[in-house]
Parts: sequence; structure tokens; C-alpha cells
Amino acid sequence: MAYKVGIVGATGAVGTELLTLMEQRNFPVSELRLLASSRSAGKKVEALGTTHTIEEVKASALEGLDFAIFSANGMLSKELCPLAAKAGAAAIDNSSAFRMNPEVPLVVPEINAEAAKSHRGIIANPNCTTVIALMATYPLHQKFGLKRMISSTYQAVSGSGLNAMEELERQMGQLSRGEDPSVEAYPYQIAMNALPHVDAFLDNGYTKEEMKMVNESRKIMGIPDLIASCTCVRVPVMRSHSVSVDAEFADPVDVDAARSAIESAHGIDLVDDPGNLAYPMPLDFANRENCGVGRIRKGMAFENGLSFWVVGDQLWKGAALNAIQIAECLLD
Repeated sequence: MAYKVGIVGATGAVGTELLTLMEQRNFPVSELRLLASSRSAGKKVEALGTTHTIEEVKASALEGLDFAIFSANGMLSKELCPLAAKAGAAAIDNSSAFRMNPEVPLVVPEINAEAAKSHRGIIANPNCTTVIALMATYPLHQKFGLKRMISSTYQAVSGSGLNAMEELERQMGQLSRGEDPSVEAYPYQIAMNALPHVDAFLDNGYTKEEMKMVNESRKIMGIPDLIASCTCVRVPVMRSHSVSVDAEFADPVDVDAARSAIESAHGIDLVDDPGNLAYPMPLDFANRENCGVGRIRKGMAFENGLSFWVVGDQLWKGAALNAIQIAECLLD
């Protein structure tokens, strides 16, 4: 069986990757509608072996779809996801608009695929950093029982979209020529720098991104009382986020058992041989479906603690791939 699929935000960084991955994974498509703003309407795009014309995104363009995958801003998702669902589509949303809505499943298929099947028309795709961190954390939770998670992120500019990716490349060129770098995408120069600031600051001193990590982790893993804290940092890496995690567990931990749990989990590769300088790095996991985990060691801050490092492609597992996998959970 093949399906009618619409991609909202088809010309953006995630939308482009959605098209690549749908072709690579042979997603069964009978009709593909590429939707974007009026600025992009009329452009021609090659996808799935055919030339498609970008359509302006509006309610009428969502009629008759089986799947509507949204990779646009939250305001547009709030307006159009309910309309897509009402028209009969499964709306898979990559924004934060519906993630904490108790009636909307928040899904990482390797963790809670069954939740997708209970949807009422809308399924939320989690924050990219949350997905990548939990790909390593959840198998360890299953083994030892997670109680506390403290994380620091090292987030690639791909998380801010194509403009930020272009800005990093431009700034590196400008610096190499001895020029002052032009700054637009971020408050400060990102090339050769690190910004402890991802998303807007809240009254509690944390950013929205940091609170997404905390709240979404609780919902996805079904641990509402999880003690968690996070610091999110933007770094001059083109794509693939990295996360350092210190976790406390209910049961005594064992490093060899932790490695075995990672090795037997789906969607993640163990790269953990410090003696031979083997550990996951952003360059190695760009354009890869699996995430990588390494530097697994006994934690020094908690009695039953593990410290580890996880890396994943923000545009793939952190966004486009996870959305496609959610859709695959719903295929007949």
C-alpha cells in the first residue's frame, strides 16, 4: 500500500533531509505534496525520482493526505496540524507546539512506538537534543532504573536551520581572510566560539531548550518524577549534536552491563574504546541513522552513577528520521 504524504516546510533544512530519507528508506508514497511559504511557491524540486512544484502551504493543500509531516514554526503547526488531522491525515509535528499536550503522543520509536498508535490525529516529534540523549539513556534506564539525569549539550548550528549553517561557513571564510565576521543568526559570532544559550531565557534562568530536555524526557520515558537538569551550548559544528550525561540509577551499575545494554539496543552504536582513542564524534555521525555512545564509565558524583557521551545527527535522528520512523509505525 502507498500513501499520500505532504511535507510542510519542504524547502528548509529538515524538509530537505525528509525527502532524502524517504527515498533511502523506500517509504511507500503514491502522492507527494511539497508545501512551503508563498516565497517558495512555484519552485521546482527533484524528489523521489520526480520533479515536484512547491505549493503554498494552506488548509486546502492538506486535504486527502494520509500523512502530513510538519517542519515549520510552532505558530503554523498550531494552526494547521488540527486541520490536517480533521481532514484525515496523521499530522507528525516537529515543532514544540504539541509536545507537552497530554493528549498528544511524544514519540521516539525505539522507546515508545506504541504511543504513536494511540494518536488522535497529531503526533509530536521531540526536541532534537532530547531524542539523541535518550537514545543512550533509555537502554540504561531499562537495565538499572533511572532516577536522576544531569546533562550538558554541545549543539550543532544545524539546529538553527540553513541560515545558521551558512553563517558558520561564511564566518570561517571571513576569519581565514582576516576579515571581521558578520553576525546575523546568533547574538554573537559562532565560529571559533561557544554560546551557552540555545533558545530564549526563562524566568528560572534556564532556556526553553533546557526545559524541553527536562520535561520531554519525563514524558517519553514515562518517569514523571525524574530529577533532571540541563545546560545547552551552541558550538561551531555544522551538524550532529553531542550530549554529556551524568545519570543516577536505582540499582547498582556495572560498566560492562551498561555496554551490553547499549549494544543490544536498536538505533545506537557503541563506540567505546578509550585505549585506542575510539569514541563517537560529530563528524563520524553526520548523515548516519544511528546515534553513537561512548566514554561509559562509573560516575563520581552519584553512588549508582554512570557518565557517558552520546552523539547523533540533529537533522536525521534528531528530526527528519525520527518523523519518518513515526510514520512507519503507522503503516498498514
